[in-house]
Amino acid sequence: MPAGETETRTEAPAEISATPAVTVIVVSYNTRALTLEALRSLLAETDMAALEVIVVDNASADGSADAIAAEFPLLKLLALADNIGFARANNLAAKMARGKYLLLLLNPDTVVLERAVDRLVAFARAHPQARIWGGRTLFADRTLNPASCWGRMTPWSLFCLASGLKALFPRTGFMDPEGMPDWKRDSIRHVDIVSGCFLLIERALWEELDGFDSSYFMYGEDADLCLRGKRLGAEPLICPDAAIVHYGGASEPVRADKMIRLLKARVTLMRDHWPSWLRPLGTLLYRLFPLPRMAGYRLAAAIRSKPSDRSQFETWRSIWRARRDWLAGYDRSERR
Repeated sequence: MPAGETETRTEAPAEISATPAVTVIVVSYNTRALTLEALRSLLAETDMAALEVIVVDNASADGSADAIAAEFPLLKLLALADNIGFARANNLAAKMARGKYLLLLLNPDTVVLERAVDRLVAFARAHPQARIWGGRTLFADRTLNPASCWGRMTPWSLFCLASGLKALFPRTGFMDPEGMPDWKRDSIRHVDIVSGCFLLIERALWEELDGFDSSYFMYGEDADLCLRGKRLGAEPLICPDAAIVHYGGASEPVRADKMIRLLKARVTLMRDHWPSWLRPLGTLLYRLFPLPRMAGYRLAAAIRSKPSDRSQFETWRSIWRARRDWLAGYDRSERR
């Protein structure tokens, strides 16, 4: 076991098969109530005879590990002494997994609906050539959360994002090819990227890919995994009949710290998956990314005098000032 980690493990429940069909990995970090709700829904809505669950707590300070151990004493729990990041936590748990399939990144802010995991595993068995599968995600009010899957980043999609065209035409697939807003995720469809909140992968493919690139400390690891999987012949596929609630992703004001992490991940993805001759263009577009947002909120604040506009201007100015950090991408020496 790596230094700095504490492990709490128990035997699997008697009703769980010695050879589970799927291993579900849940990584928690200071989300005690949400994690407990996610685990309750998972166990209530999934065939226990085909299930293995591994929970990794990333050194939460809110008592998550103790609460999980108390309510679910028969689940496998890794209580870590240090926060090792999302990707490394999943890699650690995956080494213990026994299932043919890994349901990685069942986020703690999710609720499993109507046998969603069973349906997704059955779908995977019916479409084995895909090798990576995802379902539909919904907001708490059961409206569509489109963040279950994405198109790959391209120079055009990045231009639309950086220039603000995506924001001006939010429901147009041509202006938002990554988000695919004109598709309701209500049909079987191949995609480039399955979102990490509900991603099923063959364990054999996971091992062939050597898991996540752990230099992606937070954000981007799912996109990198899927794009590397596609190079090995995977054809990620969405199952419209498997649905979960994902509380994350709802509309909220932009936070500087979160956006800086997202931009750092996106810059790293661009450098990892674009040809070398296109990377200078991508870097330029990312460098310009905060400027129209700063200008727009500053103008809005002058016209409407709303505190929220002024706050968002200050947020984007903070992001602009931190550009040297996020334009550098992730530290590749952290890859493990």
